[in-house]
Amino acid sequence: MYRYLSFAVLAVVAGQLSAAPVGDVYPFFPVTGSGDWGVPVSKAKELIKELSVDEKVAIVTGIGWANGPCVGNIQSVPKIQFPGLCLQDGPAGIRFADNVTVFGASINVAATFDKDLMEQHGQLLGKEFRQKGVNIALAPAMNLARTPEGGRNWEGQGADPYLAAISASLQIKGIQSQGVIATAKHFIGNEQEHAREKSSSDIDDRTLHEIYLPPFEASIKAGVGAIMCAYNLVNGTYACENPHLLQTVLRGELDFNGFVMTDWWAGMSGRETALGGSDMMMAGETMWGAKESYWGPNLVRMVNDGSVPMARLDDMVTRILAAWLKMGQDKDFPPTNFNSFDTSKGSHVDVRGDHAEHVRKVGAASTVLLKNQGVLPLNKVKTVAVLGSDARTPEDPNKFADRGGVDGTVALGWGSGTANFTYLVGPYDGILAQATPQGINVTHSFDDWDVSKAAETAKQADVAIVCVAADSGEGFITVEGNAGDRNNLTLWNNGDALVQAVADANPNTIVVIHSPGAITMPWIQHPNIKAVLMALMPGQESGNSLADVLFGKTNPSGRLPFTINTTPEEYGAHVQYHTNVPVDTRNRCIPETCPHIAYSEGLLVDYRYNEAKNIEPLFGFGHGLSYTSFQYSGLAISTSGSTARVSVTVTNTGAVPGHEVVQLYLRSPPVAQKSFKELKGFSRVFLEAGQSTTVDFDLSERDCSFWNDGWKVAQGTFEVLMGASSRDMRVNGTFVI
Repeated sequence: MYRYLSFAVLAVVAGQLSAAPVGDVYPFFPVTGSGDWGVPVSKAKELIKELSVDEKVAIVTGIGWANGPCVGNIQSVPKIQFPGLCLQDGPAGIRFADNVTVFGASINVAATFDKDLMEQHGQLLGKEFRQKGVNIALAPAMNLARTPEGGRNWEGQGADPYLAAISASLQIKGIQSQGVIATAKHFIGNEQEHAREKSSSDIDDRTLHEIYLPPFEASIKAGVGAIMCAYNLVNGTYACENPHLLQTVLRGELDFNGFVMTDWWAGMSGRETALGGSDMMMAGETMWGAKESYWGPNLVRMVNDGSVPMARLDDMVTRILAAWLKMGQDKDFPPTNFNSFDTSKGSHVDVRGDHAEHVRKVGAASTVLLKNQGVLPLNKVKTVAVLGSDARTPEDPNKFADRGGVDGTVALGWGSGTANFTYLVGPYDGILAQATPQGINVTHSFDDWDVSKAAETAKQADVAIVCVAADSGEGFITVEGNAGDRNNLTLWNNGDALVQAVADANPNTIVVIHSPGAITMPWIQHPNIKAVLMALMPGQESGNSLADVLFGKTNPSGRLPFTINTTPEEYGAHVQYHTNVPVDTRNRCIPETCPHIAYSEGLLVDYRYNEAKNIEPLFGFGHGLSYTSFQYSGLAISTSGSTARVSVTVTNTGAVPGHEVVQLYLRSPPVAQKSFKELKGFSRVFLEAGQSTTVDFDLSERDCSFWNDGWKVAQGTFEVLMGASSRDMRVNGTFVI
């Protein structure tokens, strides 16, 4: 099916930048032009016939950090009317630009379990990128929340490969519908920030294929134009020069027709990175602040002396130009109209439109009602106390570069995945805006450390809403001692003591949590804590979306995209906090001292671990309450060969309309050697009070397979379990393959 070649290279380029072993063999899978890639690939191949080696190399080598308007820039080649490329972060909005929307984090998008909202999120992101003249959006991220402390969990799609695959691929579909190239990142095994450039993620082949590869595979099926290789090593080889991953898996197994770009300065070599499968070197230099490049003139020299074959360079350029052509960017694409490094430049185009409505909608739809003992939605109350610094709208939400600090409510994590707020609505302001017209008096205390004042304020109100937070981000910024990854799972800024004091003072206490993931809740059994909401990181409309849920304007339907356990010890994997790892002169880890992060839990990620180890979570994956109730009935299963169709009737048995997220889990026969069930379908459906609907799911042959040096259908009896979460199964049945 795939054209496979190999390079046996017998010559070595002199000099450190190009040093490589003699006589090594690299697999090579040239672009196939399959499916709707056929025409753009053919056009790209015609274009490169006109190019010199220098011009080809210019298309694959970035011009360097801050040498152009975007975080990544490819120079123009006028001979073929190629205007160059602008590459820009990120998943929550356009980084380093003004007049843009700050969307909710991708973890919020995943928490909606709503396929339409996932695609709409991508569409609006893509629209803004296009209007700012960005060719390549560095989004979405799809590394899994393998560990609860992982710094960039908020940028990803949660802890389950099926959910992540659906969410990421639909966002890609949305972004690319606007003619912008999306980027699936970070390939692969980049699940923590500590020592991310200097550690090896050691992943066995089955775990790679069943857990970490599915989001990328789904992205390729969705037609993604670019994949970003990660900083880390995988099984001892840097991801951006890993021929098994970039050539054999991406191109050979998955028939990826787009191009692979390095993460910024993740290309740690010249020849090995080119032959290993990277097609574009970003930002262009060998490392931040350097003046030389592993590619550029060095790649020209390597091609001319044969140590990198011309066929490989041609394939690199073909893939980049094909993605550019496939998105129609050769016709009427807007020029870049902002400057990441000098805000005085550019035309300050306002691209926000009415996108705030979507942000607010996703924020409410992703808010997870963890607990509710009759206090929500708020009605018949006269006074509400709002407590905690996380309730406060910051005076300057862009006070800290790349949001690397906490001053008021936490609406995003920190790092390259952020964007500049035009405004930010905190919980207090959002609550006040809806309470005042109802004649409800709202008081507040924003001091996390003066718990006596908070308790006194809470005591005077009918209901006390205490807003608490934790934060995390990318490892190049350290915030309050957290170098990207969280040091622990506790609340920040005295949060636990604040919750305890408020709950002691008010019998109707509501806890609102903004966090990138799971936290510990030592106060959860307090009799006065009547409701708990996990709002995650909802972006610029944070307070408004929260108030929509609190006052019942929106019936909550968010679902946890990860598990919350009672103690940290109940998770199957944790961040390994390696620091001060020795490196060589090229900033590469030294093999003898390079840390190895063993993914020894294998398939047992998140809820799979809980089930296999018989650990009852505090709140399970997929959990989320509503202001109404739902009943499941009439499960029906039919099979055809190695596939099955499953249907179930869902009825809103409560008094108000609402959304139910119907979840399908599959337990495989013993031959698959899985001691757990897996998510294989979900559907968010809206039902009026008393209304019923039938929800259908199609289980593919792949859904019924496991990896054993290839995909094998698991022969035997499958159990279908359907319900409202991974721990709340309502109906079940079986079928046989």
